[in-house]
Amino acid sequence: MKKKNVALVLSSGGARGLAHIGAIEELERAHYAITSIAGCSMGALVGGMYAAGKLGEVKRWMMGLDRKQILSLVDFSFSLNHLVKGVKVIDALKQIVPDVNIEDLPIPYAAVATDWNSGREVVFRSGSLYEAIRSSISIPLFFNPVRKQDMLLVDGALVNALPLNRVERTKGDMLVGVNVCARNYREEQFLRYAGEKKLLGKSLPASIVQRIMSYQEGMAPSYLSLLARSIAIMVEQNTRQQIALCKPHLVVEASMERYGEFDYDKAAPICAMGAEQMRKALAAYQPPHASLWQRLKNTLGA
Repeated sequence: MKKKNVALVLSSGGARGLAHIGAIEELERAHYAITSIAGCSMGALVGGMYAAGKLGEVKRWMMGLDRKQILSLVDFSFSLNHLVKGVKVIDALKQIVPDVNIEDLPIPYAAVATDWNSGREVVFRSGSLYEAIRSSISIPLFFNPVRKQDMLLVDGALVNALPLNRVERTKGDMLVGVNVCARNYREEQFLRYAGEKKLLGKSLPASIVQRIMSYQEGMAPSYLSLLARSIAIMVEQNTRQQIALCKPHLVVEASMERYGEFDYDKAAPICAMGAEQMRKALAAYQPPHASLWQRLKNTLGA
């Protein structure tokens, strides 16, 4: 069977971005060939590991982490502008996937970050893979920003959370985006605070910041929870605009209300959800030039 080429774009989303792993695996199971990849934040990390040919090894490592091991990768800082240095997790990844120049990867790769000084988007297409990833995942206030020349680099989600316009294209390929940025805030609150589902907010390192980041219906939000949700709303709206402008062939909307940005100890179910959402999206996909009979078969799930 001839494989269909895909230019794949992966969104930001913290631990929710682990769904990208399952989505990639499902694409390959369905005989699609990923010929280029771009990502933002967690999407940049997963995409980089895939482009380096080591996503399987990284997945096995992540699946094997327990709460204590996750906490050991959080190198807390007493700085005024960040909570975590972000050195330990990158060093741990380098033990699995040594650093490499982006231009030497087997497929084209791009990662986006934000220059805090100028407010502009910064696109990495060359140089150190880990410098690109570390810059792209620098969540403001959480990770230490990356200094590069006259720039102060933070999370790319501030400017382009689903960089559909940054992935390299080839003639006849499909532009596919996986978006885990979509939010239903009331549903999230219900899942986190109703009955037995209170346990969903207990994962580490989420529990460390939960008290200062949490928000319950009827309570005044804290400064940090107000800021975090404001950024999330901005990111989601910017992502909608990017989808409308770039008109990808397929956007997989992975509904992730059950999981938070710090639920890294739930890698297995998050990954499985990404695979499930990709499988459903591919089954429902209607190629632009499909025959009426093929469209009917796809619609009926035949």
